Amino acid sequence: MNRLPIRLRLTLAFAAALALLLGGAGLLLYQHLGRSLDHTIDQDLRARAADVAALVAQADTGLREAPPNPFSGSGDAFAQVLDAHGRIVDETPGLGSASLLSRAQLAAVHARPLLIERSQRGKSPIRLLALPVHAQDQRLLVVVGSSLRSRDSALASLRRELVVGGPIALLVVSLIGYALAAAALRPVERMRARAAALSEAHLNEQLPVPAARDELARLGNTLNNLLARLRTALERERSLVADASHELRTPLALLRAELELALDQPRGRHELEAALRTAAEQVDRLSQLAADLLLLARLDRGVLPLRTAEVELADVFESLAARFEQRARAAGRSILVDAGGLTLVADRVRLEQALANLIENALRHGDGEIEFHAVETGDAIELHVADHGPGFSPAFLPGAFERFTRADEARSAGGAGLGLAIAAEIAAAHAGSAHARNQPGGGADVWLTIPHTRDRPRQQTLTVATG
Repeated sequence: MNRLPIRLRLTLAFAAALALLLGGAGLLLYQHLGRSLDHTIDQDLRARAADVAALVAQADTGLREAPPNPFSGSGDAFAQVLDAHGRIVDETPGLGSASLLSRAQLAAVHARPLLIERSQRGKSPIRLLALPVHAQDQRLLVVVGSSLRSRDSALASLRRELVVGGPIALLVVSLIGYALAAAALRPVERMRARAAALSEAHLNEQLPVPAARDELARLGNTLNNLLARLRTALERERSLVADASHELRTPLALLRAELELALDQPRGRHELEAALRTAAEQVDRLSQLAADLLLLARLDRGVLPLRTAEVELADVFESLAARFEQRARAAGRSILVDAGGLTLVADRVRLEQALANLIENALRHGDGEIEFHAVETGDAIELHVADHGPGFSPAFLPGAFERFTRADEARSAGGAGLGLAIAAEIAAAHAGSAHARNQPGGGADVWLTIPHTRDRPRQQTLTVATG
């Protein structure tokens, strides 16, 4: 059954329900007609029995005669008058000499009127009504009857009509139901055909949506929204591959050039060491880029495991300051730390990774002192990394945290453009957010806002859903 098309399954279910409905309606109609005919016959028998009883009470034996005989001209109706022993006193012509009642029926009718719903007179089915009367100084029995041939014929005719017309009506209505089901499912077939024709190169097309605001229209809109998300994901993947290829090409080209120059001709020790140091820097850059891409791939899969615990921000800040102290001193700069004595429930490794990216950007693109401080604002803590360099260009700020985005107009130093994006993703994994602005006195200020939930369990695994 499950292998049949939906329209055929709907039609079969509709036909089965309709067959039950028609069968039940036909049975009720048949029973109602039978009861109605029986009621009419019983009323006629009671009226005729009353007329015969009136004749008998007048000592009239007019059943064999013309009017006022109530049975004259009525071929399907007849009557008998019997004495207490079942002998025929009077009867309508043509009944013969046999009593219409059996001995058991005679005994029963002496006590009360008796209705015999079905009996036989020869080969003809009849219905009898017998009632006792006291007339002519004796106890008599009046028996009236009516043939059931007309009743049975009417019921037989109805049966034939139901048996023949019912299946025809069921077939016609089922065909109409099949046509309606096919018409109702035609938009689904159009959507299926369009979806089957879609390819990776034509994902910008949409499925046809019915004009009616019904379930099929909602299904079409939902599928079109799904296609839009797939297009966005595919474009994002293509952009990631293209940008990653571009970023990998530069350090690989530099690494190859340094190695080729080192092997091109004999060089002194200092020249070889300089070439190896340059090559090592490019290898580090490639390694960092590969790690960043791996992290972004995990984020795109929607899962970033976090092992949270209560973290002393002073320890985090001092650890990061010590890590970047040598680079800052070499550039003639310093890192100022102010944790404010605050604590935060977070994954320390991920938190340090995000803040390290912010400090890396400040060292690479900024100038002057780097201010590294924390501020408590309501139910969250803001972790700021600010510098005194040229700041961000106004055009860069709206997309500062997008992947492979670089502020080339204001900052010309190298970088893959992933640091701020990764920091924003890590903040989002902690149910927080990332922000950037230019300071009024000059320089950039980038910060992470992390909810300060002291009642969070000390160890847990969070799942971040990425778009």
